[in-house]
Amino acid sequence: LAPIKVLGISKAEAEKTAEKFLRYVNMWDKKDSYPGMLSGGQKQRIAIARGLAMNPELLLFDEPTSALDPETIGDVLAVMQNLAKGGMNMVVVTHEMGFARSVADRIIFMAEGQILVDTTDVDGFFDNPTEPRAVQFLSKIIDHNSDRVQVDA
Repeated sequence: LAPIKVLGISKAEAEKTAEKFLRYVNMWDKKDSYPGMLSGGQKQRIAIARGLAMNPELLLFDEPTSALDPETIGDVLAVMQNLAKGGMNMVVVTHEMGFARSVADRIIFMAEGQILVDTTDVDGFFDNPTEPRAVQFLSKIIDHNSDRVQVDA
């Protein structure tokens, strides 16, 4: 509906576009499904297709995998990786550090509403972080280390 109302394209063109992007996110087989019939990962991929149908210059993702079953996270990340490889501009808020490292050309690390790191040296951010809060975060998020509970030797 949005491409028809906002972009002013015909219903036939909107349906063609919908098919193109549902196929892109591997969800064409669910074209007649209602949201209650879909998993969280499927809903997320359909949301990406809906966004793409608007022909955006930029897609915003706010923790796109945070509420997903672990078995469906890879599907959503694969779609996003394909978008990145295809040149789509994306702003992604994520704790998926492996994904971020593989697709980012810029990292902005924030804590408590402040930008602590803003760098295009993606490998440097992950391999040799210099900002203490980033070091702490990466230690916890990548290795799941705790500073509150010690593991018995």
